[in-house]
Amino acid sequence: MTDNIRMILAGGVVLGVLVLLHELGHFLVAKWCGVRVEVFSIGFGPRIWGVKRGDTDYRLSVLPLGGYVRMAGDNPIEERTGEPYEFLSRPRWQRCLIALAGPAMNVLLTFVISLGMIWVVGLPTDPSLSQPAIVAAIPLNQAKVPSHVLPGDQIVAINGVHTATWEQVSTELGKVKPGDSVAITVARGGAQQSLTAKMPAQPSSTDSIVGYAASRAVVDEVAFGTPAERAGMKPDDLIVAINGQPVRSWMQLLDQVRNSNGAAVHFLVRRGGKDLPMDITPEQKPDPDGNGVAWQVGIQDKTEPVYERRGFLQSFQDAGYTTVASARMIGDVLGGLFSGRVSVRDLQGVVGIVRESGRAAKRGPLRLLDLTAVISLNLGLLNLLPIPILDGGHILMLAIEGALRRDLSIAFKERFVQVGLVFLLGLFALVMYSDILRMIGHH
Repeated sequence: MTDNIRMILAGGVVLGVLVLLHELGHFLVAKWCGVRVEVFSIGFGPRIWGVKRGDTDYRLSVLPLGGYVRMAGDNPIEERTGEPYEFLSRPRWQRCLIALAGPAMNVLLTFVISLGMIWVVGLPTDPSLSQPAIVAAIPLNQAKVPSHVLPGDQIVAINGVHTATWEQVSTELGKVKPGDSVAITVARGGAQQSLTAKMPAQPSSTDSIVGYAASRAVVDEVAFGTPAERAGMKPDDLIVAINGQPVRSWMQLLDQVRNSNGAAVHFLVRRGGKDLPMDITPEQKPDPDGNGVAWQVGIQDKTEPVYERRGFLQSFQDAGYTTVASARMIGDVLGGLFSGRVSVRDLQGVVGIVRESGRAAKRGPLRLLDLTAVISLNLGLLNLLPIPILDGGHILMLAIEGALRRDLSIAFKERFVQVGLVFLLGLFALVMYSDILRMIGHH
């Protein structure tokens, strides 16, 4: 199968499933509230296939870029009969539930995919955690929290508790409160030494006092339209040096890039037995760890994760934690859009989704499932934004009417929808334009 065919098929399946479930949420709650559903459509435009069951025409339309549910009496500018089965005849709280049901179905799908993957396959863990706690490299910012740990040290105890592996180091550091002193015992030159340091304010910054575990810096993915791709970096490249320093840990590489302040970083890449120098200038992008924005070049490390099987209850808890953490990252990106830290051009539209779906499908069903969960959560949360036409816009309108205890005028609702339509069309055009520019730059 060619990459283009795989990309189109995978993108079509992902978008089709997500839209189907989103609209199914609206459909099921509308039926539960006693609203007559006239059309359940996957796609927009003319009907190309369908079947009618009861009052509902289930159809596939010509443009599979979305979908919709049309309910009786849901258009305020059309003549209504006032029958109880019409959407606008139902209480506001029921109409709000119907609007919420679509995004809720997308969030639920993300949780279910996460639950299934963790319970059936296992929770992926970093294989370096099982390695002996030997320091391969230290961060650039270690001077901010000096512990005097050096490359080559083996961390044998944290606060007097023996630590044979990096996982045990991580566990013991997790018990120390930010700002408290931590005693670190290291083996150096055949003797043990006792060191002390203060825990950083951010738990994710514990690397600054114990250093990094060893790991091969092999590239797994090179993101589309990023500095690394433009410089010619490819999957399976081995990064042997950065800014003239040997790379002994992937985290060491990330540290160099994130502290570059946008200055060009010199990479030495080994490919097919040859060393290739590359100068890559990082760009600020949303941080995958959910910490706002960070300097990045657009590469992901290649690891063979160890999957830990969990019981159902533990998998349920882990899936909930994963879904909430992902939602917070999306919130950080949205906040960055409003504050200007993140550009709209960094977003991806339908073209980008189709392209990434093809790449994920090429790497296996687990990657595609994981991407589907991410896109589904994005779709659900973005639909809750208080923008006219989106579900969040309908909820906002209902909230305003509920506060006023009366319906808004038809003229106001028309203007409200028109403003939202113009905004979304402009945003859609800009994102698609950026997607196409990335594709042109790639080729």
